[in-house]
Amino acid sequence: MSENNQFTMQDPRYQYPPGDTGKNSNQPDPALDEILQPQAEHGDSLYRGKDRLSGRKALITGGDSGIGRAVAIAYSREGADVVINYLPSEEKDAHTLIELLTSEGKKIKGIPGDIKDETFCQTLVKQAVDFLGGIDILVNNAGKQQHTESFEELSSEQFRTTFETNIFSMFYITKAAVKHMPPGATIINSTSIQSYQPSAGLLDYASTKGAITAFTQGLAKMLIEKGIRVNGVAPGPVWTPIQQSGGQPAKKLDGFGEHVPMGRPGQPIELAPAYVFLASQESSYMTAEIIGVTGGEHLP
Repeated sequence: MSENNQFTMQDPRYQYPPGDTGKNSNQPDPALDEILQPQAEHGDSLYRGKDRLSGRKALITGGDSGIGRAVAIAYSREGADVVINYLPSEEKDAHTLIELLTSEGKKIKGIPGDIKDETFCQTLVKQAVDFLGGIDILVNNAGKQQHTESFEELSSEQFRTTFETNIFSMFYITKAAVKHMPPGATIINSTSIQSYQPSAGLLDYASTKGAITAFTQGLAKMLIEKGIRVNGVAPGPVWTPIQQSGGQPAKKLDGFGEHVPMGRPGQPIELAPAYVFLASQESSYMTAEIIGVTGGEHLP
């Protein structure tokens, strides 16, 4: 990985090498950053904050690994207090993140649980509010992605659980959180390039991302009357554990992401600044927008 921070000018094509992503491709679902090879860059030692979120209170789902972990690091170093949610099986990743940020004097708490359960989503929001003293940034980031070779192999159970994880939970958590969010608060939802350019084998996942895009834009129009902005980020191919735990077929892992104009996959740290911008007052005139971070596979 690059030894430079996010402010050093360099050629973006080579800032983070593609790596041999085909190795160690079998991980359980959900997978762990701890055993991801090659390791992803979340900004543990690279991200430098500028107090852009000083005093803010953030709840991030899927905050233990991948994009969510990078966002948690960035938010903390920008001055926000943070609560992350993750599955109990992802405790190792969550622990290393909490240990890292706590050692820096940051306020962070992890709350494990399955967001497919509406009751747990309500409990998650309540516990986050109790710890943070409120919520003014909500990042709905957790997601399920499983590649299926053919339509015939796509089971009703997988289709249902993908929707329950990716979009139903977003409704549950947002519904519970909004009542605690003041004017000036922001909601940021993780959608995907798959919302616009669905891949064969990701029918259920792409369908949920299309729903998230519409949910984001529609919700923004409903909540602006409360002074709450709602936006989304659409990543392209980003190197996270989800890719090695069935999110991509093994044959596509070697050279993963090299098809985009940038010629390589994105790293989680490269997504974090978009989430920081949308959470900050610098984006005050933006709502119902989707920011693409795709390596050149532009959104329509």
